[in-house]
Amino acid sequence: MRNTTLCYITRGNDVLMLHRVKKEKDINKDKWIGIGGHFEENESPEECLLREAWEETGLTLTQWQCRGVVTFLNDQCEGEYMYLFSADGFEGTLKECDEGDLQWVSREFLDALPKWEGDKIFLDLLWQDAPFFLLTLRYSGDRLVEAVLNGEKL
Repeated sequence: MRNTTLCYITRGNDVLMLHRVKKEKDINKDKWIGIGGHFEENESPEECLLREAWEETGLTLTQWQCRGVVTFLNDQCEGEYMYLFSADGFEGTLKECDEGDLQWVSREFLDALPKWEGDKIFLDLLWQDAPFFLLTLRYSGDRLVEAVLNGEKL
């Protein structure tokens, strides 16, 4: 299992989304996700969050919160523990990302964007300001086959 971070940066009613279209072999190809990535050796979740935010966006996060841990299991790739963050404070100027196209998207339009099926579950939890949660998402390829929130099947 690998460790990753994912962050949804908000600006009012808009969310910074990354349309993953630039990497050839990308499990997230053509999907819209938040920003983040894999831990480097001896890196904490916060250090990974801040590094990935800077590398992918050019922004320095000034206010963020860890909202939950999502366990991704997939019969076609390595599992992942993802530390899920939201951020509403940042400094700097948005830059071009080498992994995809960054775009501010109104929250009302997020559901219409192509993304992983389970992302809707944790995005809804973020928007509802749910307390810290544990979510397990089990996939068979691109298909969500099981979701468990705080020990309860959804």
